Amino acid sequence: MEIMPERINIDEPLWDQNTFVGRFKHFLWVTDPRTCIVSEEALDRSKILVEQYRKGQEPPGTSLEQIIYAKKLYESAFHPDSGEKQNVFGRMSFQVPGGMAITGAMLQWYRTPFAVVFWQWVNQSFNALVNYTNRNAKSPTSTTQLVVAYASATSSAMLTALGCKYYWSKRASPFVQRYVPFAAVAAANCVNIPLMRQNEIGQGIDCTDDKGKIVGQSKLAAAKGITQVVFSRIAMCAPGMLVLPVIMERAEKLKFMQRITFLHGPIQVLGVGCFLSFMVPVACGIFPQKCSIKTSTIAWLEPEAYEKMKKSCDDKVPEVVYFNKGL
Repeated sequence: MEIMPERINIDEPLWDQNTFVGRFKHFLWVTDPRTCIVSEEALDRSKILVEQYRKGQEPPGTSLEQIIYAKKLYESAFHPDSGEKQNVFGRMSFQVPGGMAITGAMLQWYRTPFAVVFWQWVNQSFNALVNYTNRNAKSPTSTTQLVVAYASATSSAMLTALGCKYYWSKRASPFVQRYVPFAAVAAANCVNIPLMRQNEIGQGIDCTDDKGKIVGQSKLAAAKGITQVVFSRIAMCAPGMLVLPVIMERAEKLKFMQRITFLHGPIQVLGVGCFLSFMVPVACGIFPQKCSIKTSTIAWLEPEAYEKMKKSCDDKVPEVVYFNKGL
């Protein structure tokens, strides 16, 4: 841990978010899976302490270590836009335990159509919850939109998986067929995330100046943020789903592995867990969460939004505006 000043900015990350290394350290800290088993009472106390510290009213004798730990719990469990406590299964800190179990199962049981459909359904149900939990909370989504997004993403994943399996079963080796789950996951992410956040694309998301003042809304900013999230999510699962099949293909030919076929599933789960432990903070840190866009780009591609920004800023529009891209 870097040496912190006596008083920190409780609303800013501890590490420089303008560098990949700083973002990696931040998300490695925030997505710590151990925060998932912290009690609800401890999470609520952390929120209270963060709010007290923000006002300069923390209890006498509170140490910097206590403040930093409360900040960690708060940022891992509460939404940055709304301040609401997130469902534990939808938090980014649950990506390692949740993702390793589901992805390991998809990689192990892919040989029958039923297994393909079932595990893709489980995975997309999990992804839908994660996408909803980590959306930009300032853009509300109706129940109908959520159902449509969930059904569309789940259907796309299952159809892609079945289509790839049917096509490759007659044209490719069993080794190539191991990549069916990744193809389905990548395709579903391209559908699931935009649909879960369709209101942001349709209505725009809040954009602020460098002081945090809202200057307007932009659909272009929403599209940029969602595109980055889609890329990050695919990057998050890619190493595990692309490298593990190679390892397992070779390992399963070993004599001792042939004697413990009942452990192949757990081995894949642990393997995915090792990859995700590293890839979750890497993928989250590829792009800054506080994303930016030039107002000149908005003026060119979204003139109506730019005109509203001009009115909001008394014709003094900042060169760059910022928004929360989500995770």
